[in-house]
Amino acid sequence: MAKTTTAKTASKAAKAKTSKAKTPRAKTPSQTAAKAKPPRKAQPAAKRAAPQSAFPKVAPGQLQTLFDYVRYAVSRFAEANLAFAHGTTDPVAEAAFLVCDTLYLHPERFEEFATARVTAAEGQQILDVIHQRVLRRIPAAYLVNKAYMLGLPFYVDERVIVPRSYIGEILGSHFEGDDGSLIGDPESVESVLDLCTGSGCLAVLASQRFPNARIDAVDLSPDALEVAAENIDIYELQDRVTLYQGDLFKPLGDTRYDLIISNPPYVDAQGMAELPDECLFEPELAFYGGEDGLDIVRRILAEAKQHLTAQGGLLCEIGRGRDNIDAAFPDLPLLWLDTEESEAEVFWIAAADLT
Repeated sequence: MAKTTTAKTASKAAKAKTSKAKTPRAKTPSQTAAKAKPPRKAQPAAKRAAPQSAFPKVAPGQLQTLFDYVRYAVSRFAEANLAFAHGTTDPVAEAAFLVCDTLYLHPERFEEFATARVTAAEGQQILDVIHQRVLRRIPAAYLVNKAYMLGLPFYVDERVIVPRSYIGEILGSHFEGDDGSLIGDPESVESVLDLCTGSGCLAVLASQRFPNARIDAVDLSPDALEVAAENIDIYELQDRVTLYQGDLFKPLGDTRYDLIISNPPYVDAQGMAELPDECLFEPELAFYGGEDGLDIVRRILAEAKQHLTAQGGLLCEIGRGRDNIDAAFPDLPLLWLDTEESEAEVFWIAAADLT
């Protein structure tokens, strides 16, 4: 459960409208990128028609540009005291994301179109989405059926947790084959396992970081795997990514992998009690990791060695649970990895160091 990077770019552009912040983008063929915009699914009428009586009346012409609508959204979000934990970290980033997506624009293009005028019909669509976000507190990604990781769009709905793992960024920064790389040569990786795959976004990103690897992706939820299958289809990875339904390693037999990645459920009991309203729309199965948050992580650490090649390793996200895991596994030489927005929420351990 973490953040993505694209919305942060839109946030910077919306705040300053100066130099464009570049988001690292996973390599993908142009034809794949062209069809990577997930299809919108028709929403029930109850979702589309949000009541607007709680909002000030916006007269024609009062809001004209994309920037005007972002400013209006930010004001409404602040007024409603919304929580931002689904790929955007602040109201500006979320507003830019919703405005751009409603207009079929990539959030990275917000600065380019910030002063462009919006038609009356487009403006009403934007207002409808803003009002739904405030009145129903639905995560923005569910309203538009989309989330971004490393600049790439992924289809999402209420069957999966909104993807926001730091592992995506780490795949791009710690597996480049240079002196600091966790694996010497990305092209030498032949097999990757994505445990608790959810929407399948990490499996897709892994396929692009490791071009010669086959990827297996496992999830306990059949509903989540249906969403993952959509994203695998969008990126035309049916020949490289195989989905398995089951409990962690159980559907895999004795298969071994050069790399295991996992963003498992890791929220502890206290964290579950403090989840914001927005998170209650997401599957509880994807959050709860037991009293101390480590129920699933313990099982992964106990079983991973039997599914790693000799030179392989495990990359696992555990949120803010480092103190608990250090106390539970004081002898494990875990390497804690930081990203631009996280500190010690993801660890790496080589197969040789697992007991």
